[in-house]
Amino acid sequence: MNPPLFQSDLSHLELLNRGKVRDIYAVDEDHLLIVTSDRLSAFDVILPQPVPGKGEVLTRLSNFWFSQTRDLLPNHLSRKTLAEVVPDEHQRAELGDRAIVVKRLQPLPIEAIVRGYLIGSGWKDYQGSGTVCGIPLPDNLRQADQLAEAIYTPSTKAEFGEHDDNISYEQTIELLGESLAEKVRTLSLKIYSDAASYARERGIIIADTKFEFGLDKDNELYLIDEVLTPDSSRFWPADQYQPGTSPPSYDKQFVRDYLETLDWDKTPPGPELPEDIVVRTARKYAEAERVLTA
Repeated sequence: MNPPLFQSDLSHLELLNRGKVRDIYAVDEDHLLIVTSDRLSAFDVILPQPVPGKGEVLTRLSNFWFSQTRDLLPNHLSRKTLAEVVPDEHQRAELGDRAIVVKRLQPLPIEAIVRGYLIGSGWKDYQGSGTVCGIPLPDNLRQADQLAEAIYTPSTKAEFGEHDDNISYEQTIELLGESLAEKVRTLSLKIYSDAASYARERGIIIADTKFEFGLDKDNELYLIDEVLTPDSSRFWPADQYQPGTSPPSYDKQFVRDYLETLDWDKTPPGPELPEDIVVRTARKYAEAERVLTA
């Protein structure tokens, strides 16, 4: 495993954005370089310690799912190699498997969220209204119950440090147009359904996930950003799944649960994590990759 990378520094490229996890650089007018760091965010706050190997796991796992879904729609991965973009071999070694060269696309202004189980903010919504993002659900469901069918609950994309807002499908039509909104919904549900079946056969439940899409100059739709990773999804070990409680997870919910025990107001700066929490989190990410891609 390469040493942890909290922040990349590629001075020969223009840094366009440093997000919660990803550093994005300009390559040329048609390409970007995305470096997935080992930073960990929780409650939209970047925590002070990197999680060793996390960025490489997220990148490799996303690339795996990009390969699995390429018959459904194209993705943002480019044929341009990392060596062409980062010629210094020492810099490439530092990046490890964290960096990808992608096509420059226009991201859609929504996050396409699919929920197969009643958990997280969906569970909170249901407790108050019997619905999730305005979608009525049957009475007497328990926390973490599997839904009869996965539901599509899109959200806006918030600025860094802000929270996403759930929106209705009708609002996505206003933002995207009816044809594109329907295509995004259909593809999101299909990708989730196929991936959830694949993962369940390998002992992992994908409770929910989010996808992002972009358009090229010809308005062709692409799958972009990250796909079905422990950062963008809830992964549960199937052999420990028990409705009525919040199941243990492979994702950063483990860290969130720890942070909830602290006297912290969920604003920056984030608290230091104990070493054992960092180590156990790294192991969870690595285990998810191993199980899904072996």
